[in-house]
Amino acid sequence: MRLQIEAVLDYWMESEADVLLAIEAAPMDDQRIVEDMLTIDRSGPLSPVPGEEGIGRRTWLCAQGAFHAEYRATVDVERSAVPIEGLAISPRRHLPAFAVPYLWPSRYCESDRFEILVEREFGGIEGGAKAVAMADWIHDHMDYRLGSSDGRTSATDSFISRQGVCRDYAHLMASFARAAGIPARLVSAYAWQLDPPDFHAVVELWLDGAWRLIDATRLAPIEGLVRIAVGRDATDIAFMTVFGGCTLNEQRVTVTRVG
Repeated sequence: MRLQIEAVLDYWMESEADVLLAIEAAPMDDQRIVEDMLTIDRSGPLSPVPGEEGIGRRTWLCAQGAFHAEYRATVDVERSAVPIEGLAISPRRHLPAFAVPYLWPSRYCESDRFEILVEREFGGIEGGAKAVAMADWIHDHMDYRLGSSDGRTSATDSFISRQGVCRDYAHLMASFARAAGIPARLVSAYAWQLDPPDFHAVVELWLDGAWRLIDATRLAPIEGLVRIAVGRDATDIAFMTVFGGCTLNEQRVTVTRVG
């Protein structure tokens, strides 16, 4: 399918601040960038840098006062929803080097704290069916509630409160998977049919020799996701990191199918 993407960020920077943006769609085998453009008003020079694992790119800039960024893109997504139930979980000792760090706990994904739970709840399930069972458990036991978490909320916090937004679902999914020996990385994405529209967070699992998308929120179809960035947790995939104080004026994301 062909998707048109628009993202608008309008903020007030309280003082001169370094800003790291990650809002550009990443060129990948299953998503081709037809055209795109990033425009930023009232900032210093732009300095692009590659994203994690060379996927996508981030842009450094310096801003003060009024800050306005717009990103527009047309992307062809050629991805069918692949059933992952029958896919194999690779033994840890056979994992490629780049997948190994996604087995480890991280700031927001304290996977080591979920090992007993994961073994008790899912220990008898084999292969990709285990991942599907984890996603089903999270979907059934969590309430999607806007404003129920913030930038300090971890997977453990979400598990206790049983509520959160997409990043919290993704943190919990990644934590469960890592606890079961499945490499899991977080993915920021534009999502067709997401309601309310915004930046979205999902997970990719290393199953049967490839990364496989999974979304425990079930708020958007996998075939309508456009990846922006990947990383260990929300720290790595944040759409904007401001090293200083800022105030939100407006933030808007739209994803429309045009073909």
